[in-house]
Amino acid sequence: MTSAGLAAAPVETPRLLLEPLAVRHAAPMVRVLGAPQLYRFTGGSPPTLRELTERYQRLVAGPAGRAEHWLNWVIRQRADQRLAGTVQATITSDPAGLRAAIAWVVGAPWQGRGYATESARALIGWLREHQVTTIVAAIHPDHAASAAVARRAGMTPSAERAGVEVIWRLAG
Repeated sequence: MTSAGLAAAPVETPRLLLEPLAVRHAAPMVRVLGAPQLYRFTGGSPPTLRELTERYQRLVAGPAGRAEHWLNWVIRQRADQRLAGTVQATITSDPAGLRAAIAWVVGAPWQGRGYATESARALIGWLREHQVTTIVAAIHPDHAASAAVARRAGMTPSAERAGVEVIWRLAG
């Protein structure tokens, strides 16, 4: 199977809606992504509206080549419809089938509510439904909160590294 037919679609959880990313999300996401501590392990700094708009334009357009597909969602709270973060999957094909490298970010005001775990589990479920056979996440070894999300989502750390980051794999 190839990743050519995959496109982000809405994914519902009891408390959240993973909504396919659109450029119009940039303005509210500037506030969600505005805390400097979000960049402690990934580097960078909070984006400006212009920077985030340009980034979302690139993400929505997708990569130039056909070797990978970018799937991106915003995390929307169902109770109040406010955005709380993002999840993403970069899909590639390998000899074993489709592979997804996933990531999540929850804004500082919404951390500690289980949103990252709920979103990661929903994303993994959606990927499995779409025949993705390998699911990995690259997590900084000192990022205990992200490691806890990965563990609760069924992932385990491997001996593989991407730079300093540990590659976590979905078990089974």
